[in-house]
Amino acid sequence: MKNLKPHFWYHKSQRNGVFFLLLLIIMLQLLYAFVDFSTDEEPFNDVKIAQLQKKIDSLKIIAKEKRTPKLYPFNPNYLTDYKASQIGMSVDEIDRLIAYRKQNKFINSKEDFKTVTKVSDSLLDKIAPYFKFPDWVVKQQEKRESIVSKSINNKYKITTTDINLATVKDFETVVGVNEYLAIRIVKYRSRLQGFTYKNQLNEVWKLNQQTVNSILATFKIKTKPIIKKVNVNTATFKEVLSNPYIDYELCKKIFNFRDEVAELQSIEELKKIQGFPLDKYDRIILYLEAK
Repeated sequence: MKNLKPHFWYHKSQRNGVFFLLLLIIMLQLLYAFVDFSTDEEPFNDVKIAQLQKKIDSLKIIAKEKRTPKLYPFNPNYLTDYKASQIGMSVDEIDRLIAYRKQNKFINSKEDFKTVTKVSDSLLDKIAPYFKFPDWVVKQQEKRESIVSKSINNKYKITTTDINLATVKDFETVVGVNEYLAIRIVKYRSRLQGFTYKNQLNEVWKLNQQTVNSILATFKIKTKPIIKKVNVNTATFKEVLSNPYIDYELCKKIFNFRDEVAELQSIEELKKIQGFPLDKYDRIILYLEAK
């Protein structure tokens, strides 16, 4: 009876050893079956490096966009300290605006904002297009500017009737077009690299149909713009995104499609992209080509 316990312990230990040995064998077999130990991977080549650089560039663009606060139309009379600092105003400029509002006075124009806050011209040019005043203020301002504009028009003679060559002063001769609208037209024309279609004028912010008709009554597309096209097969994300008719989401779709097909044989293949805005196709391909 004295030897029963050691004998029993010996068999139990032996069974445990066999169990662990079997477990080890199974683990080794699983490791061999599912882990690839091959070392014959292809080294990095120029194509892989270019693809990696493209992904890095895309991530940099995304990161920059996240850091940059987006501007939306706002009434400058109700700027908060935080919002004002976000758009680049200094502490002194913010204090001047607050002091002015405490007197129960309102800013009703770009010039008012400049006079009160004393912001720099560069900052004013950046944020002024987003100023949003009540409708009655806008109408009053437009009426006042229209009177001034008519006075100027009586003395100024336009230099050309070509919409792609006209100056800010030329556009100001049209009734309903003040200095700010004229500048906006020229800036948008520059972004487009020139007007190709007359209805592109409708895309200018705050330009109503009546004013568009007035402009087109005087100015015509006499010289077609020479637009530098980008090869969609080799362009960077940033280059494609610079297209005035392509937003970030559409740009991603184009690059995903390009990765799928490796190379577009024809620019018309863009139409195969799911969700592609076919109504903007003619404008988008003004700036893209497939070689």
